[in-house]
Order: sequence, then structure tokens, then C-alpha cells
Amino acid sequence: MIDTHTHLYDEAFDEDFNEVLAGALAAGVKQFILPGIDSSVFERMDRCKQLLGSMGHIAWGLHPTSVNQSWEEELQLVNDRISDKMPIAIGEIGLDCYWSKEFLNEQKEAFIRQMKLAHKLSLPVIIHIRDAHDILFECMEILKKENSLPAGVFHAFSGSIETYHRIKQYGDYKVGIGGVITYKKASIASTLADIPLEDILLETDSPWLTPTPHRGKRNEPSYLIYIAEKIAEIKKCPVTSVQQITTQNAKKLFNLI
Repeated sequence: MIDTHTHLYDEAFDEDFNEVLAGALAAGVKQFILPGIDSSVFERMDRCKQLLGSMGHIAWGLHPTSVNQSWEEELQLVNDRISDKMPIAIGEIGLDCYWSKEFLNEQKEAFIRQMKLAHKLSLPVIIHIRDAHDILFECMEILKKENSLPAGVFHAFSGSIETYHRIKQYGDYKVGIGGVITYKKASIASTLADIPLEDILLETDSPWLTPTPHRGKRNEPSYLIYIAEKIAEIKKCPVTSVQQITTQNAKKLFNLI
């Protein structure tokens, strides 16, 4: 399996990184994609990549919740890092109205600029959307008219089947499914029944969004198996099918060996 979204560089793993990695490998997780947030995590991500070696893959991006009054300077730092150390993707980028709408216009501009850059570099994007789907589609229309839509994945997808179909109108986008799928009241479980496995990627978003039965504790990549098992239950197929198909999806999207 490939954990397509993990923050293994987070300080939550400082004290037992080797044990966490060993647990992930024992659970069948063989590759890890590390999404960026802003320049504050550059050094931590570099160190984590060194520890992971060929198993680790970096994405650079400016997260919407890191967009503030100095967003242009921050975006330039991200762009400089992309130029210096080519990533496998641009991300995580997007729009977030959950915490604040103060810099919403700046979020939109940062998102559009990063989408255009990804298209120019022929890189996929890792997209974070929270309480902002209407604004997302405004931006997607702008990008569509300019022929600047890259491929990508919608991280931590929790939308309706209608939202999924609307997203697909803009390209061959995948949806990242994580621990929320295991929660009893999660609506994504019913939506997922109508989303083909060929459009699904596995992710943990560790150390956050821990799946049942470990909810309330720190999340880690080894828990990816619980997500795969829940998807297999919903799809009424062997868990090995989920593992194989989602792994191939990730390899194709991120151009992995």
C-alpha cells in the first residue's frame, strides 16, 4: 500500500519515528507521500525524506490555512523550493473556510497560481477543500477557461456523490479516503459505494484523523489497513483488491515506480 498523505515529519513522531516506520512496513505500507504546508516545515520534511530514502516522496505547497497577510512572500519561498528540489506533486493546496474567511480572496489567488504552476510543470496536485466547494468550482472554471487544469487528488474527500461527479467534469481527479470512512456517522461511506475503486487513493493524514479502532489517539501510516478494510467492506470485495487497485492509482497519478 501507499500512504498518499502523511505528515510523518510532524513533531508527533519525533520520539518514536523508527518504531512507527517499522510498524507501517509490517502492515504493508511501502511508500509515503509527504505533503507540504508552508516554509516552516521545509527542514523537517527534508530530514524525514532522508530517513525514508526511496520510500518517501515530497510535495511542496502553500496550505490555505497558511495564507495570511504575507502570503505572497510565503508562496515565493514555496516556489523557490519547487525550483530547487522538484517534488512529485504540488500540495497540499486549496481553500479552507472552516477556520476563517479573512484571507479568502488571497486563498483563491494562491490556489489558482499553484494550480497553474502544477499544470505548467506537468505535476499533479494534492487539494485540500473544507467548507469551500462553491468557491472551488469558481476557481476551477477560471482554470478550465485558461486550459490550466492539472491532474490531482482531492485529499480527505467528504463530499456528496454529486460533488464527486462535478469534480470529474474538470478532469480525471482521484479522491483521497482516510480514517473518517471508519466513523459511524460519516456520510462519505454511502457516497463511496458509488465511486469506483479506480478513483480512490488511500491516505491517513497522520498524525490526524485516526481511524476506528484507534480514534482519539495519534494516527500513523500502519493504520492504513483499517481504511482499506472498510473500503473493501463497502465495496463487497477482497481487501487485496482495494490494496492493489489503489496502489496502482497512486503510482499512475504520482508517476511512482
